[in-house]
Amino acid sequence: MIQRISYAFRETIASFRRNVTLSVAAVITSAVSLLLVGATFLMQRAFDNLLVQWRGDVGMIVFVRPDVTPEALKFVEQNLKSQPNIIDVPKLSYLDKAGSFEEAKRVFAGDATTLSLLSIETIPSQFKVVPKTTDPELVRSLADQYRTLPGVAGVSLAEDEFDVISTLSGFVRTVTIAMSLVLLAVAVILIWNTIRTAIFARRREIEVMKLVGATDWFIRVPFIMEGLIQGLVGAIFSCVGLWTLNSAWTSGVAGFKAGTGVSSLVVPDSYLNSVMIALLIIGATAGGVGSGVASSKFLDV
Repeated sequence: MIQRISYAFRETIASFRRNVTLSVAAVITSAVSLLLVGATFLMQRAFDNLLVQWRGDVGMIVFVRPDVTPEALKFVEQNLKSQPNIIDVPKLSYLDKAGSFEEAKRVFAGDATTLSLLSIETIPSQFKVVPKTTDPELVRSLADQYRTLPGVAGVSLAEDEFDVISTLSGFVRTVTIAMSLVLLAVAVILIWNTIRTAIFARRREIEVMKLVGATDWFIRVPFIMEGLIQGLVGAIFSCVGLWTLNSAWTSGVAGFKAGTGVSSLVVPDSYLNSVMIALLIIGATAGGVGSGVASSKFLDV
């Protein structure tokens, strides 16, 4: 068993040396395509951070002062529920201080200054409102009315922010996914061609191996390992590039004025780590599939 594993690794290294140019091209293409895939995931999460407050068709947020009395809080809630023709009352939700603070951690992930000023005691709670009407002027007049209620700290509307961010998010996602899929397909084809070339260069040796009783799988394994390693190495380079880009972006965002919406575009390290693990799996799988198909096809000829 150990001898077979040792043989597979020796043959894989030898095949790399025979096809250095094609192997390097496959690795670079894999790295670039997977970097785009990873960047797409991060950008989508960043846009989701901007829209986290507006999920579930929320069109208005009524912020309630942290020192509001129970009577004033009840008064605000009753006012919201008193207009069922404009507000979808069953969808009205209340986020207490703890829930608001957890949401703020994501919204202000890149704004350490603002986040440090917030705590469960000082953060306002909030009512999330889903309007029934599509008339923006009616929603704005409703917001002006709620701003005057006792205990209300402010009112935010989603209409402008949501439309712009959603449109931009959809465009970026579509373009980057299309580009990354094309490049990933090119990488698989390059790996496929590299393995095909390696098999062609060793065709006489392979014929001899078959004559002495070597099975197809015994011959295929080194070629499959070669493609898998090419995809995995490309994925490792893409992870390094993704980590570098994310670190540069996070540092750049720190220079923006505190309280700006740009701070929400920072992606937490835990999500970055999960994306990098996914890239390693995708890279190894793409390389293994490309080399496996090539080795199966041309060994049968």
